[in-house]
Order: sequence, then C-alpha cells, then structure tokens
Amino acid sequence: MGERTAYDLVAIGRTGVDIYPLQHGVGLEDVTTFEKFLGGSATNVAVAAARHGRRVSLVTRVGGDAFGRYVQREAERLGVDPVHITAIEGEQGRVPPTPVTFCEVHPPDDFPLSFYRYPIAPDLMVEPTDAILADVRAARVHWSTVTGLSQEPSRATHFALWEARGRVEHTILDLDYRPMFWGAPAEASEQVGRALDHVTIAVGNREECEVAVGETDPHRAADALLERGLELAVVKQGPRGVLAATRDERVEVGPFPVDVINGLGAGDAFGGALVHGLLAGWDLRRTIEFANVAGAIVAGRLECSTAMPTTADVETALAGAGRN
Repeated sequence: MGERTAYDLVAIGRTGVDIYPLQHGVGLEDVTTFEKFLGGSATNVAVAAARHGRRVSLVTRVGGDAFGRYVQREAERLGVDPVHITAIEGEQGRVPPTPVTFCEVHPPDDFPLSFYRYPIAPDLMVEPTDAILADVRAARVHWSTVTGLSQEPSRATHFALWEARGRVEHTILDLDYRPMFWGAPAEASEQVGRALDHVTIAVGNREECEVAVGETDPHRAADALLERGLELAVVKQGPRGVLAATRDERVEVGPFPVDVINGLGAGDAFGGALVHGLLAGWDLRRTIEFANVAGAIVAGRLECSTAMPTTADVETALAGAGRN
C-alpha cells in the first residue's frame, strides 16, 4: 500500500453547531425560528480552504450524539476529510455533548455569542495519535488557534503536534482569543508566548495582538511578532483593513465594501483564503487582497461554513472592484 498524499491543510480546533436566528435585530428571547449550521473557527477555516479546491483534514472531537453525527457528516459534505473528527464514546450524560453556539444578529456590528460548551467541550479533549502526528508533519499548512491552548489535554496536544512538525513554513496560529475560555488574559498571554516559538505565521486583530505580544498598534504588533522569529504577521484592523508584514515587505489593504449581515465568519473565510493564496505562491499583496474580499463576502451572508466563497466568487468580486 502506497504512502498517503499529504494534505494541503490540517487544521485543529473548535467545532460544533451554530444556531442562528432567522429574525434579526431582536434578542434571543424574542426569536421564534432558528437554523443550524456547521460551526467553530477551525472548522470554518477548513471548509473555506476546501471551497478553494484544497485537500483538507480537521483534527477535532465531537460528542457521541446527534449533533456530533451532524458535524461529521456536514464537514465531509463540505469537502473536509472527517478521518480525524472522532466521537467521544460513553454513556449519555457522562461524556460532554457536541457544543452549540447561539448568535444574535444586530447588523452591522453587533453579533453577541452564547457558547454552550462547559465545563469542557469535546474539541478540547483531542489527543495525538500516530496518524494525526503523521498528517500534521506532512501537511503543507498546519492551522491552529489560541482557543485550543485554553485547556488540557488539547494544550499538550497542540505542542506535541508542533514538536512533531518542527517550525517549518506555513505553520499558522490564529490568535483567536475568546476571554470566556480563559481564567485571565495573563494566562492566555503565557500560552500564546510559548506557542509563538513554534509557528511561522500569526493572524489576529488588534486586541488579540495585545494578548499575544502586548501591542495594539498594528505596525508595532507586527514588528513584535516578527521579532519572535515569525515569517509573516497579519494584523486585522477592522474598518481600516488589514496589515501584513514580513521582514522585507509591508502591505496594507483597505476594507472591501459590503452590506454586513453577520460578521462572525469573515475572519475564518479570510483564513481559508490566506491558506489558498500561500499555497498558490501568490505575492503578499494579491494574497491579502484575495483573503480580505473572501472575508467580506461571508460578512454579507448569515451563516459561516456554508457561506464560504469559491475562488471564482472572490475573483468575480475583485474584478468588479477593479482590483484583479
């Protein structure tokens, strides 16, 4: 039997079910109808990369319940190899259920989330297997998030995977800091500081950069990340666009106009498109412009995973803006 073909991307992290209201501009107490979608940051990034034709695997865990089966099935339907999406077996009530996340939708900039993933979610119970270690080692891109460092055994698993992979190119950390998953910002800063010694690319907004390197100014944050030995620092600036910096180049891309419906999946669409651009060998400006537009497209849609654009969708939007 021959060797398995390496994945373009192996992502690890959050998964679950997003429950989104079909009534917008009201609180959850007044919503009467919802729709469910595949969700979780790392899961959305995996789907986004798959939409660009990339061969993708996701390392995560789900409960042995109906929502867990939905995650496995829907991930595969959307192009993600589910081989490393495993269920925690056990008697009902004695193992954590697949998490669900409720969102309120108040366009253009208010999307409060309610996470149901306590005291621990299955995706934080992932442990390294020989197959996972081999796939992460061989992957062209490895994507992880700061949330995965918030609890054991996930934290130790992340470091084990980084050790197995080595600090090779396209080892990406999404700074994705969610305060509700941490006891204090200082705890997160300590773990992110350790993680930065193992990755080559970091992606985050200004607040997340403050947790990571103590800087909110985009240029100073990028400098601080590069000083940690990273090859690429991407700092999202909200309405001011995106800054991307290497040791030799600095690119700023302005915002792409869109009528926002739900801004929650935009960063994950950006991530999947960033992966695609890196693997395509594009120059930095083209990569960031492409990723920026991919994010904007999803911000104009309700859901996250099933809203991820194809390469053609993004190129059409770029062409319409005269920037292709």
